[in-house]
Amino acid sequence: MTNRPQPRPGVLDIAPYIPGKSTAPGVDKVFKLSSNETPLGPGENAIAAYKQAGAHLEDYPEGSSLALREAIGGVFGLDPARIVCGAGSDDLLNLIARAYLTDGDEAIHTAHGFLVYPIATLGTGAKPVVAAETEFTADVDAILKLVTPKTKVVFLANPNNPTGTYIPFDEVKRLHRGLPANVLLVLDAAYAEYVSRNDYESGIELVATSENVVMTRTFSKIYGLAALRLGWMVGPAHVIDAINRIRGPFNVNAPAIAAGIAAIRDSAHVERSREHNTKWLAWLTEEIAKLGIKVTPSVANFVLMHFADAKTAADANAFLMKRGLVLRQVSAYHLPNCLRMTVGSEEANKLVVNALAEFLGKKA
Repeated sequence: MTNRPQPRPGVLDIAPYIPGKSTAPGVDKVFKLSSNETPLGPGENAIAAYKQAGAHLEDYPEGSSLALREAIGGVFGLDPARIVCGAGSDDLLNLIARAYLTDGDEAIHTAHGFLVYPIATLGTGAKPVVAAETEFTADVDAILKLVTPKTKVVFLANPNNPTGTYIPFDEVKRLHRGLPANVLLVLDAAYAEYVSRNDYESGIELVATSENVVMTRTFSKIYGLAALRLGWMVGPAHVIDAINRIRGPFNVNAPAIAAGIAAIRDSAHVERSREHNTKWLAWLTEEIAKLGIKVTPSVANFVLMHFADAKTAADANAFLMKRGLVLRQVSAYHLPNCLRMTVGSEEANKLVVNALAEFLGKKA
């Protein structure tokens, strides 16, 4: 007996998620490169749709996000009935955990996987199980070796945050083949729009042909709608039915729905964002490597830089912060020697490279 309410076992074991920093005290101009936001922002069509929705804030949104699901279905060739929308893809990841995990179950994620996976798992009373990575990349064999009768969910970020690495679609299919039919494979494809590799597939095909695979996506990255908290998931009808039974009745707000519809149909803006990222991702990777800083090859919209040790990484971060360049420290991802940098504007990218050169005492 205690003298105050107690949370369920596991909740106090959760390390709270800490977002990327947004400010640099004492600096007039700040370049936020800590949260993988697009430097191009949302498209004009999405902004206009958002503003128009503002004239009707007294009305509840349509509860199933039907118009948005139809727009997503139209773009990707999917059945809207097999799509569910949420307040960001992390909302959907938590709903998956609530629906498919309980006390004593296990959910697998990789060593440097998205921090929401263990948070969502622990919140249900289940146990997060960590699979080793190879060269900061998901290892299918390492994941499969950890599968037990207690395993109910496998979370796979592909591409992965914060490493930027991915596994080819053949490897994803091999992972799926190795899983028992009662284990749900969750393919988190938040950065799929940025990938230009021929051997990559976000997961739509596997979802269409399987009963135990779902794919989650977000509007926060290439579409530039991070402030609105909007994501979606496609899956088998029975999984969508389960998620719909526990999600909030109005879990997506009306302005987000309106902006999302406009954004996903604005292929020109998406292509501009992709082209910008492709150009500057390659440039950053090359220029940072020239400074002697190891960069993990990335297919997303960020780069992971490896410094000699944790102190050097922290010192570099402090040096950049004083110049208004806000990157992401990733110690929570068990990468204390690293900093993650979002691909920013041309100005921001060049400022970071020049500042790193100054920090290292080299000429850019």
